[in-house]
Amino acid sequence: MNKVTILGSSNIDLVISTKSLPQVGETILGDQLDYFYGGKGQNQAISSVRIGANVQLIGAVGTDSFGEKILANLKTEGISTENIRQVEGAFTGLAMVLKLPQDNSIIVAPGANELVNPDYLTNFTKKIITSDVLLVQMEIPFETVLASIKIAKRNQVITIVNPAPYSERCHELLEFTDVLTPNKTEFEYLYGEKLTNEAMLEEAMLHFVKGYAVSLVVTRGSRGVSFVENNKVVTFSSIPVEVIDTTGAGDTFNGILSTYLSRQCSLKEAVKCASIGASLSITKLGAQTGMPTTKELEQAIKKYTMN
Repeated sequence: MNKVTILGSSNIDLVISTKSLPQVGETILGDQLDYFYGGKGQNQAISSVRIGANVQLIGAVGTDSFGEKILANLKTEGISTENIRQVEGAFTGLAMVLKLPQDNSIIVAPGANELVNPDYLTNFTKKIITSDVLLVQMEIPFETVLASIKIAKRNQVITIVNPAPYSERCHELLEFTDVLTPNKTEFEYLYGEKLTNEAMLEEAMLHFVKGYAVSLVVTRGSRGVSFVENNKVVTFSSIPVEVIDTTGAGDTFNGILSTYLSRQCSLKEAVKCASIGASLSITKLGAQTGMPTTKELEQAIKKYTMN
């Protein structure tokens, strides 16, 4: 129990703060440069291990200095790096973020993450089938994601699919998915319709779970999180916090959700705790900086009641 395997990406996020974006051919000066650890796989693993899960992260980095930094970060957090392949000649995944006062623009170079192919899973089949939960996202090759959840499903391992970033092939995963965790935009893509009000969203969620045998959890940013329970849509509101940086909130949610489900908690309890944890994570700059520890999460759960 409490064993979570996460298959996914590891990146370095380079963030340049600027007042405006350059035009084509223009050079401008930025205000500040920061770097943070990122990638959905790495983020979710950090979120999970901080609240006490036995976490295995499967993925790849390059042999460059960024790859070494990621490996050191994982070790610091208490995550074994034995499942992280260092690919000779490949560069570590990198996200270049141009952070504007009200928004940002991002370019991602996947690098070694693209080399996590299905053959790579051969070495990790035993780790997957001895887990309580397998959590995947879409920042590594699709065929690898599909192969991994097939292995898990055949061996009664709970499969959690976070369909981010969205792919038109995501529907192929649903047959092997126990818990699906899109954000509202990703769910609209999956459902094939823009959902402009609460009634439309609830109707779509109920219709979706009738068509697919999955537990559906839709994260909604400042509007909280909605999920289907006993043929009804239940919504937990976000707790009130000072918002500093929403980067990684979804990853925090998925890491905590996976951990609680690995402990055989109910979906309702897992969603409640994950929602509170995601809110805590946005109170600091950087995807991983604000991810709560067990103590911080338990204190917040006691403080806020969510019916």
